[in-house]
Amino acid sequence: MSRQLKLGAFLMATGHHVAAWRHPDVPAHAGLDFAHYKRLAQIAEAAKFDTLFVADSVAAPTHDIASRMARSDHFEPLTLLSALSAVTEHIGLIATATTSYNEPYHVARKFASLDHLSGGRAGWNLVTSDNAAEAQNFGRDEHIGHAERYSRAREFHQVVTGLWDSWQDDAFIRDKASGAYYHPEKLHVLNHVGEHFKVKGPLNVARSPQGQPVIVQAGSSETGRELAAQTAEVVFTAQTSLASAQAFYADLKGRLPKYGRSADSLKIMPGVFVVVGQTEAEAQEKCETFQQLVEPEVGVALLGRMLGNFDLSKYPLDGPLPELPLTDSGQQSRQKLLTELAGREHLTLAELGRRIAGGRGHYSVVGTPPQIADRLQEWFEQGAADGFNVLVPHLPGGLEDFANGVIPELQRRGLFRTEYEGRTLRQNLGLARPGNRFA
Repeated sequence: MSRQLKLGAFLMATGHHVAAWRHPDVPAHAGLDFAHYKRLAQIAEAAKFDTLFVADSVAAPTHDIASRMARSDHFEPLTLLSALSAVTEHIGLIATATTSYNEPYHVARKFASLDHLSGGRAGWNLVTSDNAAEAQNFGRDEHIGHAERYSRAREFHQVVTGLWDSWQDDAFIRDKASGAYYHPEKLHVLNHVGEHFKVKGPLNVARSPQGQPVIVQAGSSETGRELAAQTAEVVFTAQTSLASAQAFYADLKGRLPKYGRSADSLKIMPGVFVVVGQTEAEAQEKCETFQQLVEPEVGVALLGRMLGNFDLSKYPLDGPLPELPLTDSGQQSRQKLLTELAGREHLTLAELGRRIAGGRGHYSVVGTPPQIADRLQEWFEQGAADGFNVLVPHLPGGLEDFANGVIPELQRRGLFRTEYEGRTLRQNLGLARPGNRFA
């Protein structure tokens, strides 16, 4: 079979556009409506998406404009995906869990459980937290600095994956006649002692169907890229042009040999924000409908958060983006991307806030199914992507538009599957099942 695209459906309650909740076709209470998420999961699985992806933050926004943004009430991702595992059969289930405000044993146990519940479809999006407000929910006055967050994340990953290897695949025999529940020699106690963590183990969950859940990351800073090259199997990234995506792709793939890894062991899936119409004019009209719902102050509040937790409310809306220090609490790569966009296009603060209201700095395509497929094919075939994490303006309508229009077009071109290759997320992504390090 020729190389084919990998596609993730990025689910954000009402949709990815900051004003989606105000659209008449969107259920405003979607964040806590399981029937809504069940419908989305089944739309995506029928379309043969590789994964569902659910982001997370462990803090609710409380700034002055927060009451006008639909980001304050939503399910905890692992709880949600565990429920969705019972109403799906093939699609991967990727949840975000921060290494800054969790403990490795908790994360290892929860994702191993999800992998068992789903029959081998779990993925962990390892993040270091870019929301400074989270710190105050976990006994800290200030967010952990950028360098320390990544140092902690590297060790956190080491502990979690070590715990996932606590048991060999055939350790549990549960032999009623002999009375032996497991082979003692196939149990491995981690006994990890490091800079950030001290964890004995073992994990009280058997080795999971995939051996280990798939490791996903989204960091694009220098430190983030190096961590991804060492540990990630899927990388989500934000790139605004073919050239920047090609450069990122080549750089990250080029780091893999240092860690004894092949190019195929890491799938790079940039985010792409898509608005689909039967005609280009219809697609543009759809997009503009959402843009008209963006209050300038809401767009600027989102911008400040995306730039690295800055309060921009004191700056004039019709003025330029102010010079800001390098963020130590947020995403340095996203700050660089948005700052360059503002300078390149001479955007005012309000214009930049409105620009990112849908894609949040990701590549955006507004057009017909063939036009969108053209852009995805170009990136895929010209060394910029192994697939895409698909962001739609509103749910469920935007996902239905992509599933009913763009997916069939990609399938006609031989770029996307018509049936799942296997039952596990690793099989469908073309990733090897890791062996047990202790065996």
